[in-house]
Amino acid sequence: MARVKRGTTKNKRRKNILAATKGYRHGRKSKKRMAIDATLHAGKYAFRDRRAKKRTMRGLSIVKVNAAVRALGFKSYSVFMGGMKKKGIELNRTVLGQLAENQPEVFERVMKDITK
Repeated sequence: MARVKRGTTKNKRRKNILAATKGYRHGRKSKKRMAIDATLHAGKYAFRDRRAKKRTMRGLSIVKVNAAVRALGFKSYSVFMGGMKKKGIELNRTVLGQLAENQPEVFERVMKDITK
Protein backbone atom coordinates (compact mmCIF):
# COMPACT_ATOMS: atom_id res chain seq x y z
CA MET A 1 0.00 0.00 0.00
CA ALA A 2 1.27 3.45 -0.90
CA ARG A 3 2.38 5.90 1.76
CA VAL A 4 0.21 9.03 2.27
CA LYS A 5 1.96 12.28 3.00
CA ARG A 6 -0.12 14.77 5.00
CA GLY A 7 1.46 18.07 3.98
CA THR A 8 -1.38 19.39 1.83
CA THR A 9 -4.06 18.40 4.36
CA LYS A 10 -2.17 19.97 7.23
CA ASN A 11 -1.51 23.18 5.30
CA LYS A 12 -5.17 23.44 4.26
CA ARG A 13 -6.35 23.01 7.85
CA ARG A 14 -3.87 25.63 9.09
CA LYS A 15 -4.92 28.04 6.33
CA ASN A 16 -8.61 27.66 7.28
CA ILE A 17 -7.91 28.18 10.99
CA LEU A 18 -5.87 31.31 10.28
CA ALA A 19 -8.58 32.59 7.92
CA ALA A 20 -11.06 32.38 10.80
CA THR A 21 -8.83 34.59 12.96
CA LYS A 22 -8.31 37.28 10.36
CA GLY A 23 -8.29 40.67 12.03
CA TYR A 24 -7.25 39.38 15.45
CA ARG A 25 -4.27 40.97 17.17
CA HIS A 26 -0.73 39.72 17.72
CA GLY A 27 0.03 35.99 17.48
CA ARG A 28 -3.63 35.04 17.60
CA LYS A 29 -3.87 35.80 13.89
CA SER A 30 -0.69 34.06 12.74
CA LYS A 31 0.19 31.19 15.09
CA LYS A 32 -1.90 28.04 14.70
CA ARG A 33 -2.10 27.02 18.37
CA MET A 34 -3.06 30.52 19.51
CA ALA A 35 -5.49 30.86 16.61
CA ILE A 36 -7.30 27.63 17.55
CA ASP A 37 -7.65 28.86 21.13
CA ALA A 38 -8.86 32.27 19.94
CA THR A 39 -11.56 30.80 17.68
CA LEU A 40 -12.82 28.50 20.44
CA HIS A 41 -13.14 31.42 22.85
CA ALA A 42 -14.72 33.60 20.17
CA GLY A 43 -17.33 30.91 19.51
CA LYS A 44 -18.17 30.67 23.21
CA TYR A 45 -18.53 34.43 23.53
CA ALA A 46 -20.66 34.64 20.38
CA PHE A 47 -23.01 31.92 21.66
CA ARG A 48 -23.31 33.53 25.09
CA ASP A 49 -23.79 37.03 23.78
CA ARG A 50 -26.50 36.10 21.30
CA ARG A 51 -28.58 35.33 24.38
CA ALA A 52 -27.33 38.33 26.36
CA LYS A 53 -28.31 40.59 23.46
CA LYS A 54 -31.95 39.60 23.92
CA ARG A 55 -31.81 40.60 27.60
CA THR A 56 -30.12 43.89 26.75
CA MET A 57 -32.66 44.76 24.07
CA ARG A 58 -35.57 43.98 26.40
CA GLY A 59 -34.07 46.32 29.02
CA LEU A 60 -33.59 49.03 26.41
CA SER A 61 -37.22 48.76 25.30
CA ILE A 62 -38.35 49.08 28.91
CA VAL A 63 -36.21 52.20 29.37
CA LYS A 64 -37.70 53.78 26.23
CA VAL A 65 -41.28 53.05 27.29
CA ASN A 66 -40.66 54.25 30.85
CA ALA A 67 -39.18 57.55 29.61
CA ALA A 68 -42.12 58.14 27.26
CA VAL A 69 -44.68 57.19 29.92
CA ARG A 70 -43.22 59.56 32.50
CA ALA A 71 -42.94 62.37 29.93
CA LEU A 72 -46.67 62.03 29.27
CA GLY A 73 -47.54 62.29 32.96
CA PHE A 74 -47.97 58.67 33.99
CA LYS A 75 -46.48 57.58 37.32
CA SER A 76 -44.27 54.72 36.15
CA TYR A 77 -43.67 51.94 33.66
CA SER A 78 -45.14 49.27 35.92
CA VAL A 79 -48.38 51.20 36.43
CA PHE A 80 -48.59 51.68 32.65
CA MET A 81 -48.07 47.96 31.96
CA GLY A 82 -50.65 47.07 34.62
CA GLY A 83 -53.16 49.36 32.90
CA MET A 84 -52.39 47.73 29.55
CA LYS A 85 -53.09 44.28 30.97
CA LYS A 86 -56.38 45.45 32.55
CA LYS A 87 -57.55 46.98 29.26
CA GLY A 88 -56.50 43.88 27.32
CA ILE A 89 -54.06 45.68 25.03
CA GLU A 90 -51.51 43.09 23.95
CA LEU A 91 -48.60 45.09 22.52
CA ASN A 92 -45.21 43.73 23.50
CA ARG A 93 -42.39 45.80 24.95
CA THR A 94 -40.45 45.88 21.69
CA VAL A 95 -43.34 47.40 19.75
CA LEU A 96 -44.09 49.86 22.56
CA GLY A 97 -40.43 50.91 22.67
CA GLN A 98 -40.38 51.50 18.92
CA LEU A 99 -43.62 53.49 19.07
CA ALA A 100 -42.33 55.59 21.96
CA GLU A 101 -39.12 56.37 20.09
CA ASN A 102 -40.26 56.76 16.47
CA GLN A 103 -43.98 57.59 16.61
CA PRO A 104 -44.75 59.40 19.86
CA GLU A 105 -48.21 60.52 18.68
CA VAL A 106 -49.31 56.89 18.19
CA PHE A 107 -47.83 55.98 21.59
CA GLU A 108 -49.78 58.86 23.14
CA ARG A 109 -53.03 57.49 21.64
CA VAL A 110 -52.28 54.08 23.15
CA MET A 111 -51.75 55.79 26.49
CA LYS A 112 -55.04 57.68 26.18
CA ASP A 113 -56.85 54.32 25.79
CA ILE A 114 -55.39 53.19 29.11
CA THR A 115 -56.31 56.33 31.05
CA LYS A 116 -59.97 56.19 29.97
